[in-house]
Amino acid sequence: MEYLNGFKIKPYEVKNNGEVCFTDGTDNDLSANEITCKSYGYEFDNSTGTCYAFKTDTKINNRFLNTRNISRGANNTRERGTENSLIIGSNNTTKGSNRNTLMVGNGHLIDYSLDNSSVLGGSRAKITRDSEVAIGGGKRTFTQVDGEDTFTTSSRRQTSTIELSGTTMDNTATNLTVQGDGSSHINVNTSSIVGYDIYITRLELGGSAGVAGNYSYRNIRGAVKIDRSGTMAFVVGFSRNIAKIGQNGTCIMADTTSGGIPSISVNVQDRNNVHNLWSASVTLHEVISETTF
Repeated sequence: MEYLNGFKIKPYEVKNNGEVCFTDGTDNDLSANEITCKSYGYEFDNSTGTCYAFKTDTKINNRFLNTRNISRGANNTRERGTENSLIIGSNNTTKGSNRNTLMVGNGHLIDYSLDNSSVLGGSRAKITRDSEVAIGGGKRTFTQVDGEDTFTTSSRRQTSTIELSGTTMDNTATNLTVQGDGSSHINVNTSSIVGYDIYITRLELGGSAGVAGNYSYRNIRGAVKIDRSGTMAFVVGFSRNIAKIGQNGTCIMADTTSGGIPSISVNVQDRNNVHNLWSASVTLHEVISETTF
């Protein structure tokens, strides 16, 4: 279709849900305002700010197609079952059955069946955990030449923040879970180095030996090397108690691998007959090498 007189964008694609995509002649995926949309003969939905060639049955869409998504940029892919996603950038992918996700940047990926996750910028981040917030580390391959010696390396790098939580009532060592869901830990990659920075709060809620309102707050920093077989080597570089009323309790970063899938979590422990709520904000600095070690 040619440009209408006086307009700098024109339609170039009608999606399966009837949404009309516009372009300015570059790779930019643009949206049209109401005047532009109607000038090209389409319908404009003021509630969503979307230009439509036609409206499809919403019940069918909800079951089989991507629904309630917004994409701004070129070559973004939303596979089946993606709902309530916002993508701003290019070459980004949701692998399907993803809900309530945000991606800003280039070349990011949210893995299958992960919800409530965000990539806030950079490029080439990969979301592999529910409710993860990540920043991509950018360029994948580096080559350096020094005389006749050439060194090339490939890796994926990113920074992620994940919230863990859980409860204890006795002195059993307990692994906190992602969003307190009771089962999910932080999956990690083989042949990788993961630096971690944990801020953990313990709040006493009662129990025969507990005092409601007592608390402890601490910070732990360290790193774990995960080799090609999934074997982990932890090094704690820093641990400090920031504030407390009453006892501290104990906590460490621990290997929680199960079923052959490497994972880690914050492991916590306190006294018998003390009811505790634990909350940990975990920031990961990951380098995932394509050279196995």
